[in-house]
Amino acid sequence: MPVDTDVVIVGGGLAGLAAARRLHRAGVPWRLLEASGRLGGRVGTDLVDGYRLDRGFQVLNTAYPRLGTLLDVNQLDLGYLVPGVLVRHGDTRSRLVNPLREPVGAPTTLLAGVGSLRDRLRFAALATGAATLPTRQLLNAPETTTEAALRRAGLSDTIIEQLLRPFLSGVFLERELETSSHVFALVLRSFVRGRIGLPAEGMAALPYAIAAPLPADLINLDTPVDHVAPGRVRTPAGAITARAVVVAVDPPTATTLLPVLPTVRMHSYTTWYHATETAPLTEPILLVDGDRRELITNSVVVSKAAPTYAPKGQHLVATSMVGPTVPAEPVIRTELARLYGQSTADWEHLSTVTIAGALPAAPPPQGRLRRPVALGDGLFVAGDHRDSPSIQGALASGWRTAGAVLAYLRSAA
Repeated sequence: MPVDTDVVIVGGGLAGLAAARRLHRAGVPWRLLEASGRLGGRVGTDLVDGYRLDRGFQVLNTAYPRLGTLLDVNQLDLGYLVPGVLVRHGDTRSRLVNPLREPVGAPTTLLAGVGSLRDRLRFAALATGAATLPTRQLLNAPETTTEAALRRAGLSDTIIEQLLRPFLSGVFLERELETSSHVFALVLRSFVRGRIGLPAEGMAALPYAIAAPLPADLINLDTPVDHVAPGRVRTPAGAITARAVVVAVDPPTATTLLPVLPTVRMHSYTTWYHATETAPLTEPILLVDGDRRELITNSVVVSKAAPTYAPKGQHLVATSMVGPTVPAEPVIRTELARLYGQSTADWEHLSTVTIAGALPAAPPPQGRLRRPVALGDGLFVAGDHRDSPSIQGALASGWRTAGAVLAYLRSAA
């Protein structure tokens, strides 16, 4: 029976684009349908009065393994954050950096006032293992929660509560550190081995760079899909038939289109964007609250990393908080004054961005972080909920799903 194309991809986020790239490279006819008017899914940027406001504070790690397969990161013109964190505790601030990326800061890190010297040496050993051991060995280790893994490594309550919980809360978007230790190991590996950057044109530049080699006429924006079945999808304009269908949308939508999938719990977070003429810090380093007041998860002067995020003579501060609660902006502004140790009265509030389904929860067991992508009858699913909850997970899942599709098409030929 004739079909419209070999593969229909539902969703133009990172997973869908990665799948399209692999299928295109293999010479397999495909078509991508995206419900919204842009590519990128949860990765996007809005231009507001000359400021680039990412849809929630996001960063790109150059050590993501699948990234180099899909693009040359140099084309993104990345501006880099300091490889470390600044911890506010009481009236003091402690600067801790990755000594492999900033060797000159190693002595300061070892003597920093967060935890004991033994804590910092034990964490250094943990990070070194994550960076150097084979991935297979990391994923074969006994799986626990991240918090249990930190305690198993012999780290004290002090360093966990003042540094690691505040920092990792912003990575996993949950404060309990219930995320799988396997996910934590891969995240730590990426932080140690890579650099953290922001594209000059905003995070939206990432999906568009991945899509650049693809024929524009095969990507249909503003084309929602409301029904998926083996060999066909339904849009407002009618049905499209294919030999295989890849559903690469956010987890809640994927469950709606494919009821066989389990419901995935999602973490939420909110980012407040402020403009100021005077930057509250002289460097682009992530500031976290070691006092754990649990209002602000982290804050950073993003324009210090990527000056293109703000008009000339201005600075952009991104401040994030995990969880469904969204405090009023004046409450956050007051907390920022405490964290930065200076007045924020003249800061201009540009926008508040809340992402209700920002990241899939990943408690144990996660195993080897490769959930099945082939559902049978030519139906496939891709997304960070099938891999690790991250940009890397979305890209890796899309690429892996395309490989499964290619194998299916060969077997069905």
